[in-house]
Order: sequence, then C-alpha cells, then structure tokens
Amino acid sequence: MKYTSEIIVKLLLKEFLEKMDNAENMKHWQKGLVEYNQIGGTPGELGAKMKLSYKFKKREMELIETITHKKLPNEFHMTYETKGMFNKQENYFEQTPEGHTKWTSIAEFIPENFIMKIITPFMKGAFKKQTMNYMRDFKNFAEKGTSVANA
Repeated sequence: MKYTSEIIVKLLLKEFLEKMDNAENMKHWQKGLVEYNQIGGTPGELGAKMKLSYKFKKREMELIETITHKKLPNEFHMTYETKGMFNKQENYFEQTPEGHTKWTSIAEFIPENFIMKIITPFMKGAFKKQTMNYMRDFKNFAEKGTSVANA
C-alpha cells in the first residue's frame, strides 16, 4: 500500500529543516511518542537507527527507524520496522516562491505477516489520516510553537 501526502509549512526551508532534523522536537509533533533512543550510527546521519516508543490509549508500539537516504535540503528518507509491518517513508522538501516549504511524503506500508496482509488494504484511510495528522502537527509546531506533548 502506497500513498502521497503534501502540506505547505510557512517557514523558509532552512528553518523548516532545523526543526525537522532535531530529534528533541519529535515529542512536539508526534502524538503518543513516549521516548526515543539512539541504537546505532551517528544521530541524524545516514544509517542511524533509533528506537521509538509510542503509547496510544492502552496500546503500546515500538518502531525501529533507520535513515536510508539523506540529501538535505531536499530529501530525507527512512524506514520503520515494527511487529508485522515495514514502512518506507520518503520525504521531499522544496522552497516555494513565497518562501514557504512544501513537504511531500510518500509512504509505503509492506505487511510482513498473514494477518497484516489481510487487514492492511482496509486500513489505508487510517494510515493516510495518521500521516496527515503528523504533518499538520509538525506544521502547527513549526509555525506557532504548538506542542502535542502531554496532549
């Protein structure tokens, strides 16, 4: 399952990337993030691995993020692995003529077990909604300083 999402953030590309490429800021735009730990490589660099722990109501989830491609200021890709699912995330950034940043996210979810292969096609809407929620939350944090931490 693959889809594309886009958003305009009213910041210069340089400022956008300073906020995006700072792991400390993730708690401000990734609702449910409990903690993150660097588990390999140089933080923020190609090949770096981070363990991300989330809690959504009573459900807990852990992901392993790996940076797979980093050509800033325009490209930043990573993968996420969790039980039963592999996610490729390609992020593209460009500065608009107005001095804003256009963020394009291409997400691909690859189920890795029988149950996930059966239910994933029915969850495309939920995945797309979650992606847009994160993108909107980043926009609100980057533009206004609005944080979802402890929300």
